[in-house]
Amino acid sequence: MKHKNENIMREIKIEKVILGVGGTAEKLEKGVKLLKFLTNRSPSKTKSHKRIPELGVRPGLFVGAVVTIRKDMDGILGKLLSSVDNTLKRSQVAENGFSFGVKEYIEIPGIEYQRDIGIMGFDVTIVFKRTGKRIILKKIKKGKIPARHRISRDEIIKFMEEKFNTRFV
Repeated sequence: MKHKNENIMREIKIEKVILGVGGTAEKLEKGVKLLKFLTNRSPSKTKSHKRIPELGVRPGLFVGAVVTIRKDMDGILGKLLSSVDNTLKRSQVAENGFSFGVKEYIEIPGIEYQRDIGIMGFDVTIVFKRTGKRIILKKIKKGKIPARHRISRDEIIKFMEEKFNTRFV
């Protein structure tokens, strides 16, 4: 229940959940299959801009895949957090978001092993926002957001502890 004196512009919301996987050639194709299997969305591939001879990477080579989820985020985020026992490090939290890694996708509850994918992990990034963030994104009458409107690490930790029962160590 909201009180009358609470400012709705200070309310914290989850903007998006981003799942990403990295690799080249066959490993990348397995990563794309994994993201498609987990989210039922088609991932987009990312290209390399630099040459890294030790890893066999050259400019224009596909080196990763990402999926952005903007709807039904609470359900998938709850499952992803339960795969890491609802425990995160404070160092994983930054301003306006946090990230963590899932070592093996079979740790997610309700997900079974897929023979064509094998054992693989991926990264999860959660981005937060407040009402009014659109003002920096629009083209006409673009504005700036003051520092007090950004979401601090402590506010993210408090939000996650209350909503998802996440522990931060």
